[in-house]
Amino acid sequence: MAWKAPIVVHPPSPGDGRKVTVRGHAVGIAHSDRELVGLLRRVGLSEADMALDDPHLVEWRGGRPHVWRPDEATAP
Repeated sequence: MAWKAPIVVHPPSPGDGRKVTVRGHAVGIAHSDRELVGLLRRVGLSEADMALDDPHLVEWRGGRPHVWRPDEATAP
């Protein structure tokens, strides 16, 4: 069985923002790093658990990390 990051930030949606799941459970939609951190705090993760650039903790799908709008997701 393949190992998976516990936090997944899904591809940017057409209305902006990205769905966020933690251990397979949807926790909300984030429109910025700040909102992402807020969502993660609300589900009980501490600052130590929120290394947004650590691929072992956070998987950014369908676009570059820290990009929140679909038109920016694939820009160089």
